[in-house]
Amino acid sequence: MECVFGLVGNDFVIVVADTSAVNSILVHKTNEDKIMKLDSHKLIAASGESGDRVQFTEYIQKNVALYHFRNGIPLTTAAAANFTRGELATALRKNPYMVNILLAGFDRETGPSLYYIDYIATLHKVDKGAFGYGSFFCLSMMDRHYHSGMSVEEAVELVDKCIMEIRSRLVVAPPNFVIKIVDRDGAREYAWRESVKDTPTAQSEGLAV
Repeated sequence: MECVFGLVGNDFVIVVADTSAVNSILVHKTNEDKIMKLDSHKLIAASGESGDRVQFTEYIQKNVALYHFRNGIPLTTAAAANFTRGELATALRKNPYMVNILLAGFDRETGPSLYYIDYIATLHKVDKGAFGYGSFFCLSMMDRHYHSGMSVEEAVELVDKCIMEIRSRLVVAPPNFVIKIVDRDGAREYAWRESVKDTPTAQSEGLAV
């Protein structure tokens, strides 16, 4: 029951993801960070099969870093999104990745941007977007309350409304969420919204001793 969503504000992009690692009816952990930092001014948030999600996002991260290393300049957010879309499209004809992505970034020339990329390599530049079961609730909340030029405080308030709606409406709602922001100062973690915290087991405590 994954949920990833994001929106563009006034000179920033905010991205949110649940932090549950789930397989079938089992919850393995509730502190899995599904938003990866591509470089100093880009974030990639992904939902989908755990193996595909981790492998593909790391592959994109390393190739973005390789481009910067070889050419001395970073990819723009649009270029990174198109590269990601191209890799998904290539894999689609061979061994598809079951991954849906929101790619957020800030460029000094063009400002903040958010790209929606799904598992069949559809690419759109959007002001707001969401994936997962939580998207049924997030998108309606954002349609109602989102407006262009939102401040960070307004965006965080809307994010909290979306999280509360997911927790109260979704039958198997993820308990915890991580919020990250990218703006002219770079990509960074903003906050966590936790209702459940992982506690160490007796066995792991014994191993730690």
